[in-house]
Amino acid sequence: KRRLGLKLPTNIPATTMRCSILALLLALTAVEARPKALPLKPLALNKALAVRGGGATELWDAYNTALEETPLIAKCSTSLTGFAIADGMTQTLIEKIPFDLKRLVRMASFGFLVHGSTGHFFYQFLDGKIPGTDPMSVALKVGIDQTLWAPVFMTMFFTYMGLFDMAPETIIPTIKKLMFVAVSSSWKCWIPAHTINFAFVPSNLRLFYINAIQIGFNCFLSIIGSKGVKED
Repeated sequence: KRRLGLKLPTNIPATTMRCSILALLLALTAVEARPKALPLKPLALNKALAVRGGGATELWDAYNTALEETPLIAKCSTSLTGFAIADGMTQTLIEKIPFDLKRLVRMASFGFLVHGSTGHFFYQFLDGKIPGTDPMSVALKVGIDQTLWAPVFMTMFFTYMGLFDMAPETIIPTIKKLMFVAVSSSWKCWIPAHTINFAFVPSNLRLFYINAIQIGFNCFLSIIGSKGVKED
């Protein structure tokens, strides 16, 4: 007999909302306005970092250089960091359980190996096929992302969780049990987030913005990824 071992803390929506608002403010400072040509280095954020000190500016410049010279590695590393932070926050601040290093490695490695790499190629492809930031283009990109890409992404997520734990027999039951929960939660978070993303965020910084927002959403993914389907 299989059962779904899933209990979501009631304070996740508030935590997700706070993280999302913080990430949104960060993203909005990263652009001066809707540009015709997407700049490599957003001036507004550079100026803001300069006020706080040269070290922060140098770090941001180094990140932008990495995006230009080794974009795939830079984006994979960004995803690794975002997923690791989210799982650490979930374990210590939301679930308040004994720290599980294996679980953190599982989430962080998924960020590096799957989320960063697939996100790099998918959004590069999407921006290439549907250029522009007019309302119709933005709506089309959001629609494709949430109706086609979200189910594919969640399938990759549950598959990776099962393979990492060397329990491939749990993959299909977990997908059947949790796919709609995961995708419908994605709609609530990512439809408004991606509307801002595709309208205002430069293409090369798209995954940076996504990972900032995703710290909150990943708290939810961390929980369902660690629970999955349990055997009685």
